[in-house]
Amino acid sequence: MAERKHNGKTFNISEEIQANYSELVSLILDTESMEDDERQYWFDIMPSMTDEQIDRLYNILDTEKKKLENLEEKYQDEIKNLNEKHLIEWQEFQMKDSKKKIKEQEAKDKAEDADDVLNMLDDL
Repeated sequence: MAERKHNGKTFNISEEIQANYSELVSLILDTESMEDDERQYWFDIMPSMTDEQIDRLYNILDTEKKKLENLEEKYQDEIKNLNEKHLIEWQEFQMKDSKKKIKEQEAKDKAEDADDVLNMLDDL
Protein backbone atom coordinates (compact mmCIF):
# COMPACT_ATOMS: atom_id res chain seq x y z
CA MET A 1 0.00 0.00 0.00
CA ALA A 2 1.34 3.40 -1.00
CA GLU A 3 0.34 6.81 0.25
CA ARG A 4 -0.58 9.57 -2.16
CA LYS A 5 -1.18 13.14 -1.10
CA HIS A 6 -3.75 15.30 -2.86
CA ASN A 7 -5.00 18.72 -1.72
CA GLY A 8 -3.58 18.24 1.76
CA LYS A 9 -5.19 14.81 2.26
CA THR A 10 -3.33 11.49 2.27
CA PHE A 11 -4.91 8.53 0.49
CA ASN A 12 -3.88 4.88 0.77
CA ILE A 13 -3.85 3.43 -2.74
CA SER A 14 -2.30 0.11 -3.65
CA GLU A 15 0.67 0.29 -5.99
CA GLU A 16 -1.12 -2.12 -8.34
CA ILE A 17 -4.17 0.19 -8.60
CA GLN A 18 -1.93 3.21 -9.20
CA ALA A 19 0.03 1.35 -11.89
CA ASN A 20 -2.94 -0.22 -13.69
CA TYR A 21 -5.51 2.57 -13.33
CA SER A 22 -3.54 5.80 -13.10
CA GLU A 23 -6.11 7.76 -15.15
CA LEU A 24 -8.97 6.52 -12.98
CA VAL A 25 -7.02 7.36 -9.83
CA SER A 26 -6.53 10.91 -11.15
CA LEU A 27 -10.22 11.21 -12.00
CA ILE A 28 -11.20 10.07 -8.50
CA LEU A 29 -8.77 12.49 -6.88
CA ASP A 30 -9.85 15.43 -9.04
CA THR A 31 -13.63 14.98 -9.03
CA GLU A 32 -15.62 17.57 -7.12
CA SER A 33 -18.56 15.22 -6.67
CA MET A 34 -16.87 13.14 -3.96
CA GLU A 35 -15.77 13.78 -0.44
CA ASP A 36 -12.36 12.50 0.68
CA ASP A 37 -13.94 9.55 2.53
CA GLU A 38 -15.71 8.50 -0.67
CA ARG A 39 -12.45 8.71 -2.60
CA GLN A 40 -10.73 6.43 -0.12
CA TYR A 41 -13.72 4.04 -0.26
CA TRP A 42 -13.31 3.68 -4.03
CA PHE A 43 -9.57 3.10 -3.70
CA ASP A 44 -10.25 0.45 -1.05
CA ILE A 45 -12.81 -1.51 -3.09
CA MET A 46 -11.18 -1.24 -6.52
CA PRO A 47 -9.16 -4.45 -6.11
CA SER A 48 -12.42 -6.38 -5.68
CA MET A 49 -14.26 -4.68 -8.55
CA THR A 50 -14.79 -6.36 -11.91
CA ASP A 51 -13.32 -4.85 -15.07
CA GLU A 52 -16.84 -3.88 -16.11
CA GLN A 53 -17.41 -2.02 -12.83
CA ILE A 54 -14.07 -0.24 -13.14
CA ASP A 55 -14.88 0.75 -16.73
CA ARG A 56 -18.26 2.06 -15.62
CA LEU A 57 -16.73 4.12 -12.79
CA TYR A 58 -14.15 5.49 -15.23
CA ASN A 59 -16.84 6.39 -17.79
CA ILE A 60 -18.98 8.14 -15.17
CA LEU A 61 -16.09 10.24 -13.86
CA ASP A 62 -14.71 10.96 -17.32
CA THR A 63 -18.15 12.08 -18.56
CA GLU A 64 -18.55 14.29 -15.50
CA LYS A 65 -15.13 15.86 -16.11
CA LYS A 66 -15.87 16.55 -19.78
CA LYS A 67 -19.29 18.06 -19.03
CA LEU A 68 -17.81 20.32 -16.37
CA GLU A 69 -15.06 21.42 -18.76
CA ASN A 70 -17.68 22.21 -21.41
CA LEU A 71 -19.72 24.22 -18.91
CA GLU A 72 -16.61 26.06 -17.75
CA GLU A 73 -15.70 26.91 -21.34
CA LYS A 74 -19.25 28.07 -22.09
CA TYR A 75 -19.40 30.29 -19.03
CA GLN A 76 -15.91 31.66 -19.66
CA ASP A 77 -17.09 32.76 -23.10
CA GLU A 78 -20.18 34.39 -21.58
CA ILE A 79 -18.11 36.10 -18.90
CA LYS A 80 -15.70 37.35 -21.56
CA ASN A 81 -18.59 38.76 -23.61
CA LEU A 82 -20.08 40.47 -20.55
CA ASN A 83 -16.70 41.94 -19.62
CA GLU A 84 -16.24 43.29 -23.12
CA LYS A 85 -19.74 44.80 -23.09
CA HIS A 86 -19.16 46.45 -19.72
CA LEU A 87 -15.73 47.67 -20.79
CA ILE A 88 -17.30 49.43 -23.79
CA GLU A 89 -20.00 50.92 -21.57
CA TRP A 90 -17.36 52.07 -19.07
CA GLN A 91 -15.27 53.66 -21.82
CA GLU A 92 -18.36 55.48 -23.14
CA PHE A 93 -19.12 56.72 -19.62
CA GLN A 94 -15.56 57.94 -19.17
CA MET A 95 -15.62 59.67 -22.55
CA LYS A 96 -18.88 61.48 -21.67
CA ASP A 97 -17.43 62.49 -18.32
CA SER A 98 -14.24 63.74 -19.98
CA LYS A 99 -16.23 65.74 -22.54
CA LYS A 100 -18.29 67.28 -19.73
CA LYS A 101 -15.13 68.27 -17.83
CA ILE A 102 -13.62 69.74 -20.99
CA LYS A 103 -16.76 71.80 -21.65
CA GLU A 104 -16.79 73.02 -18.05
CA GLN A 105 -13.13 73.98 -18.29
CA GLU A 106 -13.72 75.73 -21.63
CA ALA A 107 -16.63 77.69 -20.12
CA LYS A 108 -14.48 78.62 -17.13
CA ASP A 109 -11.61 79.67 -19.43
CA LYS A 110 -14.03 81.71 -21.57
CA ALA A 111 -15.37 83.50 -18.48
CA GLU A 112 -11.83 84.18 -17.27
CA ASP A 113 -10.87 85.48 -20.71
CA ALA A 114 -13.87 87.84 -20.63
CA ASP A 115 -12.87 89.00 -17.15
CA ASP A 116 -9.30 89.54 -18.36
CA VAL A 117 -10.53 91.63 -21.31
CA LEU A 118 -12.75 93.70 -18.99
CA ASN A 119 -9.86 94.20 -16.57
CA MET A 120 -7.64 95.33 -19.44
CA LEU A 121 -10.32 97.77 -20.54
CA ASP A 122 -10.64 99.08 -16.98
CA ASP A 123 -6.90 99.60 -16.86
CA LEU A 124 -7.03 101.77 -19.98
